[in-house]
Amino acid sequence: MTPPSRILLIRLSAIGDIVFASPLIAALRRAYPQAHIAWLVQPECAPLLRHHPDLDQIITWPLAEWKALWRERRWGDLWRRARALRAALRGQGFDRVIDLQGLLKSGLPAWLTGARVRIGLGSREASQWLMTRLVPRGGDPDGIGSEYRFLAEQLGLPLADFAMALVPGEADRAFARSLIEREGLAAGYVVFCPFTTRPQKHWFEDRWARLAGELYAALGWRVLMLGGPGDRGAGARILSLADADPDQASISTQSLINLAGTTSLLQAAALIEDSRLVIGVDTGLSHMGIAFGRPSLLLFGSTCPYLKTGRDNARVLYHPRPCSPCKRRPTCQGAFDCMRDITVAEVLEAARVLPGVSP
Repeated sequence: MTPPSRILLIRLSAIGDIVFASPLIAALRRAYPQAHIAWLVQPECAPLLRHHPDLDQIITWPLAEWKALWRERRWGDLWRRARALRAALRGQGFDRVIDLQGLLKSGLPAWLTGARVRIGLGSREASQWLMTRLVPRGGDPDGIGSEYRFLAEQLGLPLADFAMALVPGEADRAFARSLIEREGLAAGYVVFCPFTTRPQKHWFEDRWARLAGELYAALGWRVLMLGGPGDRGAGARILSLADADPDQASISTQSLINLAGTTSLLQAAALIEDSRLVIGVDTGLSHMGIAFGRPSLLLFGSTCPYLKTGRDNARVLYHPRPCSPCKRRPTCQGAFDCMRDITVAEVLEAARVLPGVSP
């Protein structure tokens, strides 16, 4: 088969999945050093790829705007957008497209490119009919990002140094350095990533508040709590719970700094990159800790995307129940016992013995 000269990777979202799939960029670059490599992504996730040294181009697709047009029945506008996207993608002259998401929303732009070779990873929702080759999702289901390593193997790509890559920009790292200096965090700090899109994936707000104080007492490190704009309210509640705890007076001013909704995606990544410990739920920011090689503890309940982190200094805490993993269909009526089984004491002890964690 003729080596491709213009390659398009498609993974529209989400943060964690893009981080998991990122090793494919360097693998493709090593296999095809002269090729033009592009990535199609939703705008909110594009910063994750902005500074990758082996990626030539980022193409954004505002899928949320298309969905809004569909809901508003603005068929003419939607049709014009579709024609413009088709023209733009075909004009790029891609000769190989790899759909890493495997859904209709990712298969459609793959088909619109007109590429001679369109490879779909685990394609479903009828997107399989838009591909010229299908690769099943394989690998070790307990291994982090193993499906992408399996895909690379099936495509004959080099597997040496197949590692997640996340690159903040210099401005993002300067932001992190400034905050570290301003808050007096040079001796080290912990990052909390408590927030995600589904309540069944959350740990409990009062436990985050108590854990911050326990960590500060045990390790002497303050906590930076990260999250997006939609997490501001929850972040404020955790801070207020810490203030209200009579056993941990003034904890908010001593150890817990709420940054939820105040950083950009790459500014948050830069803070994770410099942290001494990352603790979070199944969310994209938590996975960044493993990508950066930081000591990490991940708290899983309704989902279990991986138990093998690939690093000695990263561990998953997971207490499965007969209903686990329920994913998007919890049956516990909001009790979330799988997450409730993870105690503050367990997290604290796991953090203390994690390789690389020392005050």
